[in-house]
Amino acid sequence: MEDILYAPWRTEYVSGKKIEGCVFCHISKNRDKDEDFHILHRDEKCFVVMNKYPYTPGHFMIIPHLHTDKLEVLESETWLHMSALAQKSVRLLKEGFGAHGVNIGMNLGAAGGAGIAEHIHMHLVPRFNRDTNFMTSIVETRVYSTDFEKIYKKIKSLIPKYF
Repeated sequence: MEDILYAPWRTEYVSGKKIEGCVFCHISKNRDKDEDFHILHRDEKCFVVMNKYPYTPGHFMIIPHLHTDKLEVLESETWLHMSALAQKSVRLLKEGFGAHGVNIGMNLGAAGGAGIAEHIHMHLVPRFNRDTNFMTSIVETRVYSTDFEKIYKKIKSLIPKYF
């Protein structure tokens, strides 16, 4: 008998309408769909968006509006702004969301592990004591312990206090 792990939340990913071009530029240009795209914050240089397929609950990204795959050509002012947003985000995740730690990272280029290599983005992954279990280690499957929409609403409600 074979074991089956159901993941109904991935149906949209598998069967949903594919966005033509850069998904991050699409999100950047469609301010009227911030709730649909799970935008947490938006300003003149960047936007902060929940990761649709998170590593852990509360995983989100900081993304510049400028379309580039090269960190080395990003204006220093934008990089410093992203860094300031990262500091605020870490504080939000630790103090407001209860994370025990946070991983921050950028995968630059397909060879560097970027799933969306054409547009740089910074990941903020909240970590919790004992958040890795045998599922992740043995069968490369993550168990997401809470509802994505609830997490989005929780973090979105913290933005005014921390940003």
